[in-house]
Amino acid sequence: MTKQKEQKQIELRLDLYDWLQSIVFVIVACVLVFVFLGRIVTVDGRSMNPTLVHGDKLLVSNISHHYERGDIVVFDAPEFDYVSGSLVKRIIATENETISIDFNTGKVSIDGVELDEPYIAEFIKDFEDYEEPITVPPGHVFCMGDNRNHSTDSRTNSIGCVDTREILGKAYLILFPLKSFGTL
Repeated sequence: MTKQKEQKQIELRLDLYDWLQSIVFVIVACVLVFVFLGRIVTVDGRSMNPTLVHGDKLLVSNISHHYERGDIVVFDAPEFDYVSGSLVKRIIATENETISIDFNTGKVSIDGVELDEPYIAEFIKDFEDYEEPITVPPGHVFCMGDNRNHSTDSRTNSIGCVDTREILGKAYLILFPLKSFGTL
C-alpha cells in the first residue's frame, strides 16, 4: 500500500470519527433538553377544542413552577381511572381564589368577577359533579377544558382541584401539525 492510500484511509477514518462524535453530541444534547427543559406531549381527545385539537403535539416545559390563570398545563390525574397518561387543561383559578359557575348563563366567575373567555367552544351546560362555590386550596389550581361540555376536568370529583406538584409543565408551543405551529 502506498503512503497516499494510507493517508487517505486515515483521513477518512478521522472524518467518520468527527461525524460520529457530532451525531452523538447532538443526540445527547437533545435528550438533555427534553429531560430537563421540556417534553413533547400529544393532545388526546377534544376537551381543548378549538384551541387544541386531537393529535396536536405540544412543547411542554417544567422550568417554571409558577402557574397563572389562563396557562395551559399538562398534569397527571392518578385518581382519574378512565385516562391513561396525562390531561391537558387550562388553569381557570389559582390558590385561594373562589370559582363560581352560573349554569343558566354558562359564565364563570372568579372572586365575583366574570371571566372573559374568548377561547372557549361554548358556554357550560354540563354540571359534572360541581357544587359551588369552590375555593381553591393552597398549592392547587382549578382547571377546565376549553370545550367545556366535552371535558372532564376540575368540576368532577375524580379530578377536583389539581395539586401543582402533579403538573408536568406548561404548554408553550404547538409543534405539529405544521399548519397549527406556533405559540399558545
